[in-house]
Amino acid sequence: MTSSALTRPGERDRLSVKFGQIDWRFAALLCIVGGTGGAMMYSVAGGSWEPWATNHVIRFGFCLVMMLGLSLVPLRLWFGAAYPVYAVALLLLVAVEVAGDTRMGATRWLEIGPISFQPSEIMKIGVVLALARYYHGASAKDARLSWKLIYPVAIIAAPFLLVAHQPDLGTAMLIGLTGAAMMFIAGLDWKVIAAVTIPTAIAVPFYVLFGMHGYQRNRVLTFLSPESDPSGTGYHITQSKIALGSGGLLGKGYGLGSQSQLEFLPEKHTDFAFAALSEEFGFVGSFSILLCYLAIILIAFRIASLSHSHFGRMGAAGVTATFALYVLINGAMVMGLAPVVGVPMPLLSYGGTVMLTVMIGFGLVMAVRVHRYTELPKGHGLI
Repeated sequence: MTSSALTRPGERDRLSVKFGQIDWRFAALLCIVGGTGGAMMYSVAGGSWEPWATNHVIRFGFCLVMMLGLSLVPLRLWFGAAYPVYAVALLLLVAVEVAGDTRMGATRWLEIGPISFQPSEIMKIGVVLALARYYHGASAKDARLSWKLIYPVAIIAAPFLLVAHQPDLGTAMLIGLTGAAMMFIAGLDWKVIAAVTIPTAIAVPFYVLFGMHGYQRNRVLTFLSPESDPSGTGYHITQSKIALGSGGLLGKGYGLGSQSQLEFLPEKHTDFAFAALSEEFGFVGSFSILLCYLAIILIAFRIASLSHSHFGRMGAAGVTATFALYVLINGAMVMGLAPVVGVPMPLLSYGGTVMLTVMIGFGLVMAVRVHRYTELPKGHGLI
């Protein structure tokens, strides 16, 4: 038996014991990825800590401490906050529709005094918590095939539609795909999956042609044929592919990436940070960071499987699915295998809001590990 299994229930409540239950391998992997992101911010700025590297490192340090603090929060508090967090996030999304700040043609931000933030980022956590709370009290039959599937569908559809209307296709995709992944993990019947997947596949071309905004449609069409306009709509993907290919096996060297240093690579510190890394460190460097991402995902899913509560299992699995989708979509995007939808590489790319969301999610994952023996009551109520 493990030492944690032999620990008396009363002793498990001590902060020192809880602190010892944190998976420090997991934290170390996050530090490697976050530290690599800071190093790349320094490099793409021409060997300067400003304007990105200092902020990236400070934000990561703050978020890491916050994640460790959240890991000590009892799972019952996460459980009790699930529906309220979702409700607040949904109200904030509605507020964006009424009084949101418009930038670059999109209304995604709320300004409260000096603070400006995107409620859609809060909703990424809200959807995971609400679905985990719902499935904790649902029977296997209800999760597999029942009229009650309307509840999780509504939990996903409401924020998906609001975020898509902003428009923010990348975040809407993450919310929808995360929700779908959680429904699948919960045991959704294959008949339902087929009944949804087939009509969706048929509807996608019509949505691209008639439902998308013009610039979104151009992104999709450019993805299909970037060479048709390499200096216009296909510029981002073309330059990203050049950066990836020019890195070769070992890369051009730290700080020596011509695409990023000579300003050919657009959004080199955000959406295309992975392309900049690949140019400087080559296949070996990019494959190594992807292995770190894979290890993070596998450890997080392992933590989910060890929880004694269904809420813990579903919550940790949902957070991990969101993180995996970030990596998958951004990786495919910079390789030209998916349209450019503005999804960053988590912890590697510059951006405080995404980093905060990811690390809050991992705070839940660590809380599930620390409190994996906690049993939670059944039911869907708010208290």
